[in-house]
Amino acid sequence: MPLRLIFMGTPDFSVPTLLELVAHGHEIAAVYTRAPKPGGRRGLQLQPTPVEEAARKLGIPVLTPKTLKTPEALDEFSAFDADAAVVVAYGMILPQAILDAPKLGCYNLHASLLPRWRGAAPINRAIMAGDAESGVMVMKMDVGLDTGDVAMAERLPITDTMTARDLHDRLSRLGADLMVRAMAALARGGLQLKTQGEDGITYAAKIDKAEARIDWSKPARAVLRHIHGLSPFPGAWAELESARVKILRCELAKGAGAPGEVLDDLLTIACGEGAIRIIELQREGKARMQAADFLRGVPLKAGAKFT
Repeated sequence: MPLRLIFMGTPDFSVPTLLELVAHGHEIAAVYTRAPKPGGRRGLQLQPTPVEEAARKLGIPVLTPKTLKTPEALDEFSAFDADAAVVVAYGMILPQAILDAPKLGCYNLHASLLPRWRGAAPINRAIMAGDAESGVMVMKMDVGLDTGDVAMAERLPITDTMTARDLHDRLSRLGADLMVRAMAALARGGLQLKTQGEDGITYAAKIDKAEARIDWSKPARAVLRHIHGLSPFPGAWAELESARVKILRCELAKGAGAPGEVLDDLLTIACGEGAIRIIELQREGKARMQAADFLRGVPLKAGAKFT
């Protein structure tokens, strides 16, 4: 039995869930997303969110309220008479009155294995911390920060080859399928909820650009995970001959030397223990490129140094 849903989401991570809910016959009464922001080449054009673009192609009404805390916002939300709301990276706190409005509640898709990595940046933090796995969970929302009861989960290994973008894309697709299954269970009255445990709670703070500088004194695997956890945005960086270079993808390599030292003509860089080999990078003001293309324009000899 299809449900009448309100969908709330903003970035490209959210779009597959919206599309899958529509494809499986659920009625999307309205889409809530963040307001368009200035963008484009000159930063003058208002750019709708990826969710708004997808919703308008589907002919779904789109709302972009600045707040959900007013009586008017609650009345507008309640008027859609939704069975449930599905929330995927919406970016705005839902007050209790909004949470209580749908008949069956509000359900959030979160990109971590709760209670680990509650908060804003679970994908980045899981990679940067060296976690062996991540996942997605469907949770019935309450007013806490990702503290609601969990309904369903899927796990995914994190490998040393994965960047934040790689993990983002895989979890986005996995989460869309999970939410569709959760809404099917909700529709037939079979969605079971389990309280989150108190053990292993961690918080995924928003990424601060001040964290992005690479510390070459750390072991190679920690350097790799730092680089991959910040790729492509904001991008981990180091200075080479006083110019900032973002490193977007790398691999573990053999070698030893002073931290940050270039060890060969393949862009192998020494760390505090071991070394990494740069695969993809971006010079300040330039497009991203493969290491081989970079070296054709900026030939480096052993002994050069990233700082």
